[in-house]
This record gives sequence, C-alpha cells and structure tokens, in this order.
Amino acid sequence: MTRTYAYIACAFVVVFYAGNILVGSALNDLPPITVTFFRLVIAAVVLLPLAWRPAWEHRATFRRHAGPLLVLTLTGVTFFSTFIYGALQFTSATNVSVLEALIPVATAVLAAWLLRERLRLVQWVGVLISFAGALWVVLAGAGDGLGGWNSGDLIMVGAILSWAIYSVAVRRYMHLFPEFSTVFVMTALSVAVLAPLVAIEWAVLGVPDLGQWSYWPGLAYLGIFPSVIALLLYNRAVAVLGASQAAVFLNFLPVVTMIGAYAFLSEAINAAQIIGAALVISGVLLTTRAARSTQHED
Repeated sequence: MTRTYAYIACAFVVVFYAGNILVGSALNDLPPITVTFFRLVIAAVVLLPLAWRPAWEHRATFRRHAGPLLVLTLTGVTFFSTFIYGALQFTSATNVSVLEALIPVATAVLAAWLLRERLRLVQWVGVLISFAGALWVVLAGAGDGLGGWNSGDLIMVGAILSWAIYSVAVRRYMHLFPEFSTVFVMTALSVAVLAPLVAIEWAVLGVPDLGQWSYWPGLAYLGIFPSVIALLLYNRAVAVLGASQAAVFLNFLPVVTMIGAYAFLSEAINAAQIIGAALVISGVLLTTRAARSTQHED
C-alpha cells in the first residue's frame, strides 16, 4: 500500500466509524445489547474463515494470559459498543461522536495515572480544552434535562472510560497476543458474554421483532464495515503512515458524523455542537501532538 492509498484508507475508516454511529442511531428501535450481540455475531462469522486457524494455533497463549485477554475483551469489544448503542437511545449521533472524540484525551489522563506516563503542561491544556468542548456540547447544546445532561450523554461517559481502559490495557498486554487472531477471539468471547445478557434484556423489555428485514442491512453493516473492514484498513494504514499520522484522521469523526446526521437522520446541528466539536478536536490534537513530541525527546 502506497502512502496515497493509506490516506484514502484512513478516510474510509473515518467514514465507516461515523457510519457505526449513524446506523446505530437508525437502529435505536432495537435495544442496545441486542444490537451489539448481532453485530458481533456477524463479525465473528466474517472473521472465522480468516482467523480460526491462527487462533487455534495460539490457544495456549490465550489460556496462559486469560486475565488480560478478558480485560481487553470486556472493555474494547463487549461493553464499549453496548455503551455506544445505549447512548444513542437517548442522545443525538452528533453528541455521541463529539464525546467519543474525547477518548484519546481520557486515555492520556488514565495512562498518566495508571502507567505513570508524564503529561506536559501543554498536554494538560489540551485536556482542559477538550473537556470544555464536551461540556459545551452537553450543557449548552442539549438544552434539556439537568443542565442539559441527558441519559445518553451520561452513558457515553461509560463508553469513554471503557475504551480508555482498553487503550491502556493494549499498551500493557497486547504484545502478549497475535494481533489479528486476537480480534476474532475477543469477538467470539464477547458473543458468549452477551448471550445471557441478551436473554435478560429480552425478558425485561420483550423480544424484539427481528423478523423485520429492515433491521438486517444495518446490522450487517455494523458487523462487516466498522468491525472488520475498518480494522483491516486502519492496521494497513498504520503500517505505512505510522500510528500517529493515522490516528490524526480519527479526529475528524465528529465532522463526518455531523454531516451524516444532518443528511441521513435529519438531525438539526446547532452552533454549540459545532463549537464544542472544534474545541474537542483542537484539544485532542494539542494533547496527542505534544505526546509525540515528548516521545521524540525521550
């Protein structure tokens, strides 16, 4: 893959991840655990022919490091997606994308606490700017609930913390595992974890009408594009561009999601959301670029 194609791949990754939020919002007639469960079932089926053999060959590694594997699975796959789709039941796709953009900043703060990674003053400034942007969106933009907060925005806090913990765990534990087959194993384990939770969800909320064909194109999209294709494209792009350059593209997730929400979901985009998104992106860029400068100095 050339650098040009790597940039194109990164652009598609952003589109696919924005589509995850938009399609998840469109599927909010289905309860969130159900959406996550069937997304992961489809992803596991797609990954099975590609990953089952290397997963089987490394089965001793997965057993030996079962604890770290479980942490990676629960935070990065099982509950992160469940929080996202749960939040979309109550808040807009735009709010979800802006809050999701906080994840690199939350990860930096958590790594400073758990891994004793040093944050420079400029990084703390970036953290404050990003959090100010997020607060601007949920407090000034929503205009309802307790000071603008609603259940969906609060649920997104769980998603942010979940992925931040996952990111820290990746730094500490992912080197123990073969990368591609680990994605398949984590997906399959998540299906097993979610199966009883889906049964509880259906017992409480009632069994959804999964016979409606209109649900399945969206579920298929979630299981194939953000779960598998985006992952493969992103990993190839990282190999060509490096992690830092590839990650910069993910900062445009709120922009692409806002455009998609306006075009496909008829969401009204207000000034508070635009300003908040700009602050979050600016803060993330400041924090992550300063982090890269620190690494080069070290």
